[in-house]
Amino acid sequence: MRILIVEDDKKIASFIKKGLTEEQYAVDVCYDGEEGLYWAEQSDYDVIILDIMLPKKNGMKVCKELRENGINSPIIMLTAKDAIKDKIKGLDEGADDYLTKPFAFEELLARIKALLRRNQQYKTEILKVADLEFDTLNHKVRRAGKEIILSGKEYALLEYLMRNKGKSVKETMIIEHVWDRNFDSFSNVVNVYIHHLREKIDRGFSKKLIHTIRGVGYFIKDDEGSV
Repeated sequence: MRILIVEDDKKIASFIKKGLTEEQYAVDVCYDGEEGLYWAEQSDYDVIILDIMLPKKNGMKVCKELRENGINSPIIMLTAKDAIKDKIKGLDEGADDYLTKPFAFEELLARIKALLRRNQQYKTEILKVADLEFDTLNHKVRRAGKEIILSGKEYALLEYLMRNKGKSVKETMIIEHVWDRNFDSFSNVVNVYIHHLREKIDRGFSKKLIHTIRGVGYFIKDDEGSV
């Protein structure tokens, strides 16, 4: 899952990014409204965390323009203001949730997960494909009851594949949701991580779950038939 933080206070932005990165999210950070608007329109973010008091263009205007331009990514607005009228205005402009500073990171994380669950792809915290089970809450992966230890990016990649079970996902789609904007688009890192996952998920099992459609993309499925 990929998240955009638009927050001009670099300490707060760094604090949020650190916590989300530890939760295996890919995170991009912008420090003003114009840059935030640009990146939100360039990439497909799963959640946008948007401060209201921003230089160049405030969060209310950014939110309004995103909705007018057809960007439907869930938005959580952050602000030091706690007046009811400010919350109402933010929601009226298209925000999905509202969090007043200061806040506990655990509350922000809970709100992010709640917004993701509203999307049909993210309804459950336990993902299953055949005998493979992924507890996304505790980052536990098991196949046939045996725990499989993955790296942070391997967890993120597997979750994205399992959220899209049975669907072919292009490399560009994987990059947009699993890596941040510093990703080197000329590298073969996606293919490398797919190989690592196959070694850990499929090796030793007669039924292979992770598949490649050459020139199209990758998919995970209960059986070895075509998508």
